Amino acid sequence: MAQPRRTLLAEKDVQGLKYFKLLRPLLERLHDAGTQRDRAHNRKLFFDNYGALILLYFFNPTLTSLRGVQQASTLRNVQRRLGCARTSLGSLSEATGVFDAQLLQTIIAELAAQVQPLQQGPEADALRGLTAVDGSLLPALPKMAWALWLDDQHRAGKLHLQFDIFKGVPVQASVTAGNGSEYDQLRAAVQSGRLYVIDRGYAEYQLFQDIHNAGSGFIGRVRDNAVYQLLEDLPLTADAQQAGVLHDRLVWLGGDQSGQVLLQPLRLLEVATGKTDRHGQPELLRLATDRLDLDASLIALGYRYRWLIELFFRWLKCILGCRHLLSHDQNGVTIQVYLALIASLLISLWTGRKPSKRTFEMLCFYFSGWASADEVLAHLQKLAEKDARTPQQS
Repeated sequence: MAQPRRTLLAEKDVQGLKYFKLLRPLLERLHDAGTQRDRAHNRKLFFDNYGALILLYFFNPTLTSLRGVQQASTLRNVQRRLGCARTSLGSLSEATGVFDAQLLQTIIAELAAQVQPLQQGPEADALRGLTAVDGSLLPALPKMAWALWLDDQHRAGKLHLQFDIFKGVPVQASVTAGNGSEYDQLRAAVQSGRLYVIDRGYAEYQLFQDIHNAGSGFIGRVRDNAVYQLLEDLPLTADAQQAGVLHDRLVWLGGDQSGQVLLQPLRLLEVATGKTDRHGQPELLRLATDRLDLDASLIALGYRYRWLIELFFRWLKCILGCRHLLSHDQNGVTIQVYLALIASLLISLWTGRKPSKRTFEMLCFYFSGWASADEVLAHLQKLAEKDARTPQQS
């Protein structure tokens, strides 16, 4: 059968570009990045242009490939709004080897700092700076030699993410091969003033100490066979018992084999989840924390919030479209992932709420010319009215 004829983009297919004016001042600082390799001084595609075009790809369902992005660059409206010139498919492909993905980290941090907390109240105040940390695999092709995971037939990249729970946005990220060390990535990116909530995969005592030394706290799940020396059994409040806390102990965590890594005692909680394990026994969580000031119920609550990062991973890959990679080299994949995080941050800033599938669809309708600005505002107003009728959780 003959291949269907490819439909070319038209000006009417790309609307809503005025929103990119808010981003251009941030991207413009990247303009000269990579120009040192332009010895002939004839480069027409710069990092800020490339970044804006990839962001347009995320918001416009008409664009489904790098060739579609190239076609968009030929439209006068796109050129005028994004400040870019007509570019070739070759230039777009070459860009991932010219521009440094790490320069986008600063933009992610600046946009995240502008987002206001979505949840307030005593619990949010007590758990201020609560940040979930986890990694998620990205699909990779066999020819992506850098993306080592299980073996030559199973390759993947890995997104390592720090996610601010009460803002509902990413605050720091890195991309490695699928077998990249989660310990090392978090250790290299620890920030002060945060309360990190981490799963059992991060249960390294030296990492716990590094987080504490950096001026942050942690709530981390440890293995069921963790060795400790009991210092004191702490009393449980009614709130702690209601939250499923069975024991709250002050301990020295670690034994002879783990060495004297931790320099201060920690609290070790046992929390019942209300579920059963694969053997039919009640499921218990062992949570270690250096926050001696928090009620045990808040420690248990902080760990439950960790699952919000899993919902964000699903949003990023399934809704925002990060499953389809536009590049095969590590730097190109990293650029795409970082720009996807920036797109998600822009949605939070534009709408004042966590990104959702329906809101993202409405924005895509707008960028495709199918919805007006008034209809987008009406959608957001309807959501705000729904929030006002729903009691806020503290």
